[in-house]
Amino acid sequence: MKNLKVALLQVLPEGSLDKNLRKGIAYCRRAKDAGADIALFPEMWSVGYEIPEDLDELRASAIAIDSPFVISFRELAKELRIAVGITFLERFEPLPRNTFCLIDRLGNIVLTYAKVHTCDFGDECRLTAGEDFYVANLDTAKGCVKVGAMICFDREFPESARILMLKGAEIILVPNACPIEINRFSQLRTRAYENMVGIATANYPKDKSDCNGRSCAFDGIAYLPDGSGARDMLIVEAGEREDICLADFPIEKLREYRACEVHGNAYRHPRKYKSLVEENIEEPFIRNDYRK
Repeated sequence: MKNLKVALLQVLPEGSLDKNLRKGIAYCRRAKDAGADIALFPEMWSVGYEIPEDLDELRASAIAIDSPFVISFRELAKELRIAVGITFLERFEPLPRNTFCLIDRLGNIVLTYAKVHTCDFGDECRLTAGEDFYVANLDTAKGCVKVGAMICFDREFPESARILMLKGAEIILVPNACPIEINRFSQLRTRAYENMVGIATANYPKDKSDCNGRSCAFDGIAYLPDGSGARDMLIVEAGEREDICLADFPIEKLREYRACEVHGNAYRHPRKYKSLVEENIEEPFIRNDYRK
């Protein structure tokens, strides 16, 4: 595999499950026409990242993995021979989850991930958090690539991308629903740099409340083998409006880079990191709304 093309679907939700389904299908078709291998949606596309305060309403807006919404994207992926990273509010007990499914070009779900770092200081306090991070072998027409996922606030914890790297991820898909300003942009760049992984982030456009577009991708290659010094890992950045942004990852070059550079898992000392798994929290970091 020389390259992998990810279409970042920076699309505006339409206010209902059926309308979001129809629009999502149309944009996947556009992604296929653009030559994409993967079409990636922003966070919780099924509901346009709307989280009702009323728990009965919240549960009513959640859908199952075997729902017509998800099945429709599985059928579409098989028809178009393209992978689809679909996001939705998943029916789950005791409360719904913020979920991502990666569907391969044959229509199979190869990865299901629920957001681990839910925003418990906000509306996501009413969601069930995920328990782990996962990596899948994605079979594309160009060959196999190892793909992982994290969702929005997950990016703010180095452990998220680090675990995915340790599990073999070469590309990390990141559905998003918040403003991508200089600090969050820097976080994504850093996750790519320190783990030598590609990062692809799909965000909602500016017309969506509390979002600003700027879907982006970093290829994870900080230095070229010719010794010419540091380079910008940013391979694409969208504007603020609704659009499809195509990120072209040089997978072959990334693999060569990962085989010789110093980051990732090359020089780590895990036995010295015991404090990272201690669960005690002390001031100034105590928050009353924190959930384990």
